[in-house]
Amino acid sequence: MRKIDLTDFQVATSETARAINRRIVLNLLRGQQPLSRADLARHSGLQRSTVSSIIEQLINERWVTEGVNGRTPRGRRPQFLHLNQERVGIIGVNIRPTLTAFGLANLDAQFLFRSSLKTATNPKQFIKDLSKCLQNLIKSHPEISYEGIGVSLPGRVDLTTQRLHFAPNLNWEEVDLKTPLEKATGLSVELENAANACALAEVWLGRHNESARNLIAVTVSEGIGVGIIVNGQLVHGSKGAAGEFGHVTLIENGLLCRCGNRGCWEMYASESAAVQYYLQTRKSSAANNESPDFEDILRLAEQGSSEALEALAQMAYHLGAGLAMLVTGLAPDVIVIVGELTRIWHQVAPIIEKTIKSRTFTHTAPRIFPTDPTSDPRLRGTIALVLQKHFGAPVTA
Repeated sequence: MRKIDLTDFQVATSETARAINRRIVLNLLRGQQPLSRADLARHSGLQRSTVSSIIEQLINERWVTEGVNGRTPRGRRPQFLHLNQERVGIIGVNIRPTLTAFGLANLDAQFLFRSSLKTATNPKQFIKDLSKCLQNLIKSHPEISYEGIGVSLPGRVDLTTQRLHFAPNLNWEEVDLKTPLEKATGLSVELENAANACALAEVWLGRHNESARNLIAVTVSEGIGVGIIVNGQLVHGSKGAAGEFGHVTLIENGLLCRCGNRGCWEMYASESAAVQYYLQTRKSSAANNESPDFEDILRLAEQGSSEALEALAQMAYHLGAGLAMLVTGLAPDVIVIVGELTRIWHQVAPIIEKTIKSRTFTHTAPRIFPTDPTSDPRLRGTIALVLQKHFGAPVTA
């Protein structure tokens, strides 16, 4: 139950009711299309005149198209309705420290176009580069009605200012991405932490969308991000800072992290940590001058390298140690792991699960699932950021 905040509330208006009814119709179509107007009235409980008014608006906005006529024993033949997958598009942008992916997707998060650009170290130059890429993308698909741009970031966005304000792995100071991107494209821009976006993707697009009441998405890459869904709601906390478990101390007086803290979880369980573990095992080797990246370690592990497998085992152990903290403190039903580590899930999962079991005593036993890295879950998450604006419940008191 949500308590009404009498210091910051909105009263319900006729616009609120229309917004709720519109979203009900959109969600029914998304889940059960094709449907007729009569079907929508029956499933929703809305008056047929209300449904017809909503549908006419959605057709005019190109959200919905009319298809073939149905067959009935008597009376007027119903016309079936569909979401306009071919004409409504969403742009997604996933920013990472070295490479930024972007693409154009339909309402089912199926990508019609994907590309990437190097992430410039200077944020002003990066915004200039990205703006040009997005402008070219929009011009090259003039038949699309663009509903917005979703942007995921390896950091936290201040909910009040809508500025990126904590991104140690990007090494950027406070940055306004929203304003210049909206100015360059003429589209609304939704910013969100990458782990939060991945959690939302599971709610709107994933295999757990019907049971994602209490779900945690953990992104494992250069750092570690955590997105939390509790009672069906994304947890933002004060100014959007909730979920920074990657920067919680796991080892007292441990390794110095880019955030300024010591012993952070991500210093021991991230891809960067696995690279360091591997290099430590190779110190006495003749090949100690090599500079591998995480992709190299995965490839070596798949080839049976004992050093690579040991490095990944250490990473998995520390990942499990941090996950145990989340299991004990938040009692999720589902934990979703996002990252290239999932390529060798069959090898690291037993270590992760054993570590969690040895450190939790609350009888909580969440299901832990890896995502398929080939599905690009981070980029799919950016599509969910825009989808929720149109299909989620409108913001009220």
